[in-house]
Amino acid sequence: MWKNIQPAPPDSILGLTEQFKKDTNPAKVNLGVGVYKDNSGKTPILGVVKKAEQRLLGEQTSKSYLPISGDPAYGRAVQRLILGDDSETIQSARAVTVQAPGGTGALKVGADLLKRFNPQATVWVSSPTWANHNGIFGDAGFAISSYRYYNPESKGLDFDLMCEDLARIPAGDIVVLHTCCHNPSGVDPDQAQWDEVVRIAADRGWMPFLDFAYQGFGDGVTEDRYAVERFGATGKDFLVASSFSKNFGLYNERTGALTIVCPSAEEAGVAMSHVKTVIRTNYSNPPAHGGLTAAIILGDEELYQQWLLELGAMRERIREMRRALVKGLADCGVDEDFSFIERQRGMFSFSGLSDAVVEYLRKEKSIYMVGGGRINLAGLTTENIDYVCTSIAEAIQNAG
Repeated sequence: MWKNIQPAPPDSILGLTEQFKKDTNPAKVNLGVGVYKDNSGKTPILGVVKKAEQRLLGEQTSKSYLPISGDPAYGRAVQRLILGDDSETIQSARAVTVQAPGGTGALKVGADLLKRFNPQATVWVSSPTWANHNGIFGDAGFAISSYRYYNPESKGLDFDLMCEDLARIPAGDIVVLHTCCHNPSGVDPDQAQWDEVVRIAADRGWMPFLDFAYQGFGDGVTEDRYAVERFGATGKDFLVASSFSKNFGLYNERTGALTIVCPSAEEAGVAMSHVKTVIRTNYSNPPAHGGLTAAIILGDEELYQQWLLELGAMRERIREMRRALVKGLADCGVDEDFSFIERQRGMFSFSGLSDAVVEYLRKEKSIYMVGGGRINLAGLTTENIDYVCTSIAEAIQNAG
């Protein structure tokens, strides 16, 4: 069957990781894949997760299937986390949540659901966006277009042009928005700008689809959900794909959720009935372990406070690496101003490094980053930061 079929191209990010694994240079550094690493270069299991897992293993009496929509306690915990404990959206039962295999699974379920009932819609993504957005919504059968977002000259948000584009999007189309810690740029709207985006969405009547993969990695768990709360206050339809991969470190447990917010509880019930049919013909039931673990943590005040502390430590380590990179490049005599990296949020940064510099770093220095110069700051450590800075300075001089 396959002898006359060409191999598919490797994923631009995961394929980079495969190259990194094969590299024999002991000084190699992976700044590509979007996974948090501690200062030893390892992706840790949070202490609070181990505690919750021990409790789960001691209390669990069955490995039977979860419901199609997942563990009910997990769904309630997700809603409180992304909407707030006192949310009117929750109190009025206008939101329904299904457990999904990671944030990617949540996006895919949402895309398939929307395709059933709005097949002619165009999906709009930011320019740039996480590359898999194009794959997920394209694979669901949607036409995809983009709205302006990042300004490579200012290294910041092109908010006026973003709003200009959003105000032209037809009613019924779908707009994918990064709720915080924009991937790949690290550039987010502030609260006043979010208020304007929410106003435009309500006026124009397009469907917001919020990708919320990094809650807690920006300014904090509460601060980072501002956009979700504001969209909820409009009383209109929107979707949220959330993930516990990064903020709980549950990468290989594939722990995510799709939350559908509607104008009324009755409509939310209709939405739940249909999203279950999408799931049933896809993976039928979600994996249990990660969701049950997260539900234990979010439902126990002591564990929840420990989680906030561990999450805060991850967030601060990334900020420290941002500061160290900016200072290190300046100390190496790089003329270009990289101070914008400190203003960005989350794990990622559009470094502004050219593709020629990126290629030089990979070939000559075994430093791996995604084309376009996107870097994962969590790949930096106190051990490799000097090597990375001197290598970037050399690459700019020789290939820039």
